[in-house]
Parts: sequence; structure tokens; C-alpha cells
Amino acid sequence: MRLFLFLLLSSILLAKTEQKNDSTLFDNITYRGDIDWITQSYLIAPADKNPDNITTAANLEATYKKDDLRIHTKVRLQQDLNDLESGAKDTHRSYARIDELYSQYEYDDGQALIGKSLRFWGALEVRNIADVFNPYDLRADPFEKRKLGVINAEYTRYTETGELSFIVQLYEQARDMSAYPYVYYYFPKDIKYSKDLKTQSGQYRPNIYVKYSDSLDSEYALDYTIIFQNGYDSQRYYTTHLTVNNEIETNEHAYLVNKFITYDTLVIGATLYKLEAIFTDVLNNDEISDYTHIGLGLEHTIPQIYEEADLGLLAEYYKYTTLENSKRNDLQLFEVFQNDLFLGLRYTLNKGDDSSIIGGGIFDLDYSEEVYYFEYNTRIADTYKIKFDYRYIEPSKNRPTVFNLMGRHQRISLKVGYYF
Repeated sequence: MRLFLFLLLSSILLAKTEQKNDSTLFDNITYRGDIDWITQSYLIAPADKNPDNITTAANLEATYKKDDLRIHTKVRLQQDLNDLESGAKDTHRSYARIDELYSQYEYDDGQALIGKSLRFWGALEVRNIADVFNPYDLRADPFEKRKLGVINAEYTRYTETGELSFIVQLYEQARDMSAYPYVYYYFPKDIKYSKDLKTQSGQYRPNIYVKYSDSLDSEYALDYTIIFQNGYDSQRYYTTHLTVNNEIETNEHAYLVNKFITYDTLVIGATLYKLEAIFTDVLNNDEISDYTHIGLGLEHTIPQIYEEADLGLLAEYYKYTTLENSKRNDLQLFEVFQNDLFLGLRYTLNKGDDSSIIGGGIFDLDYSEEVYYFEYNTRIADTYKIKFDYRYIEPSKNRPTVFNLMGRHQRISLKVGYYF
């Protein structure tokens, strides 16, 4: 917290050095945001969990821009209606937090950043296995892939066609988790989650990243990124213990790794080929094996299949492999995409309202699990966005996968967002 307050004060001081008078300061600030209403109904779910959720959320952003200096902040507020009723329905999903607060300075041949920020790495549609920088929020809808901002410093140097970045993540943060009444709390009712993160070398042990991105402008358009990381892995594992009050408690554990990451896209004609790959060298840990994780994908677009609409044919394959049989396997690490095939369609109407339909199935080739989903997105003027989605999960019948622990699942969801 003290480090975060230091970053906040640093950002304010940077703004003050640029300020000539009050009117100049506010003239250089822009605002934007959205307020979302999300309702979800669980048609098939455990009987002792909430049968529905109504959530209101707001994302508010402000950016100060003066010459080469940029200061940006993003705040998220969320209220689950069930949390207003104290007792058995409380999901612990209501909060207010700062997702981003950073200062960024542009040079002729690079940029520098310090503060709390979000980054997005990857190329695939269903799961971005290369997106390891920000931890995922354990209180969020898992299909929304909502992430937590992390405190870091970055220096980027531009090359002729790409960029080289040096990034230091300054703090390994613990995560809150929703409570048992929320349908996406995966542990049994008698196991309580503790936010107390167990780390191999302390939470202030920095994560170091070296990232290089470039493009090849030839007959085929190739974009590629290569990343090396030394620090805490994005994958964590859980242990349970008995508390002094005779309650069963579970904690997350963070361990050190050397990690090699790449994500790449290649365009040949009307087909986009995608690759995300990871090799993880685990450092001195008796629980976790070295592992690889590979995702291959393609998206072939058929333009103007009906009037102005385009049709995309999507296919992706994921393979997760642990390299030491004596240590935890994919089931014990709650890895969902360990040997999975995704087949789907994307239908884009191209009518000026961003309307699109995407859907498909994810098939687990090891544990005979099936996940089907359908999403419809549209926009009304520049102010409202609407998203409807349907999901059905048929879990493994005899293996302790994440979906097996959750049980057979069916839900519908409607999200209406007001943007300003």
C-alpha cells in the first residue's frame, strides 16, 4: 500500500510540474467510462448456490496528456445485488478498486512507464496462454477474463520495425475470491479460501521481463513477440490445512520460474494463423514440474457471404504437458486447456453497429468434456452496447476436473452497457 501511495503522489507531482494554471490542467484531461448492468440466470447449477446474479459495474477512466507526458487512471466499481442481502446469499463480489494508475513519458526513440497497469498479450480466441503478466480476478465471471492491475516499471526502445521492452513487476499480489454462494466458487462448501498468498521468496521479489516485438512486411504479414520472464509464475497451486478453529482452509502458492513465451500471427490470403507457446523452467520447487503449453489456431474469413456480412471459420488446439511425472499434474493444477480442441464460427454483419455473432464448442480430448457457447454483440448509436451469451458445460463424469467439481452447468447472460 505504501508503494502504491508513492506512485500516486509521483503521478500528481508530475502533473504539477506541467501545470501552468488550473484551467490548463483540466483542459488537458479527458474522461471516458461505462456503466454496465449484467443479469445471469443459471438454468443448471448446484441447488445450494445462488440461482442468479444481478450485477452493476462501472469503469471510469481519466487521462492527463501534456506534450510527451501521459498520466492515466482507471477505477472499477462493482456491486452484486446478492451482497446487499447479508447472510447465505453473500458472494463477496462487491468492491471498489484502482485497476490502473501510471505515468508514461514518450521519447523520440522509446517510452518509459511507472505505476499500476494492465497489459494484453496473445493472439488466440478462446484462451490466451501467453497473457501471463496480470493475474485474473477470482471474483469475476471466469468467461469475462477480467484482470488485476499490477505495479511495474517499463522502458521501451523502438527499433526500425519493432520494439524492445524491459519490464520489472514490483510486487506479487494476493487475490480475493468470491464466496461459496457464487456459482463459480469451485471449492467445496467446507473449504474456506484464504487470501494469504504463500510465496517462495516474498511478495516484493521482482518479476523481470524482456520482450521483443516485430513485424515482417513481406508477401505474408507476420507479427511476432518473444518474451523471457524470471520471477513468479502466473500459474499457482493450492494447499489446504486445518486452522486453530478446526476449519479447512486453502491458500494459493506462488513459485519462481524462468519462462520463455511467444505469440505470433501470420496472414496468408484470407486465413490468419495463430501461435501461442510457453516453456516454463520451474526453479527449486518440489510440487511443480517444468511444463510446456502450446496453442495453435487459424481463422479463415469468407467475405460477403450474405450481403455485407463476413463469416469466419475458427479452429484452435491447446496442449499442456508436465515434464516430471512425480509432481502435480494438470488435474491437480486445475488446468482446463490441457488437450482441447475448439471449433467455432464468427459472423460479422458489417452494418455499422459492430454487430457480431460468435459461437462454437470446446472438446476435451482426454476427459470427454464439452463446452458450448453462443455470443451476440451489438451497439446502439455510440452510447449503448448489448451482449447476450449462452453457455452449456458437460463435465467429465469420472475425473476431478474443474468442471467436474462445478457440476453440469447451463446459463444465460445479458449485459447492457452505457458508454460515455
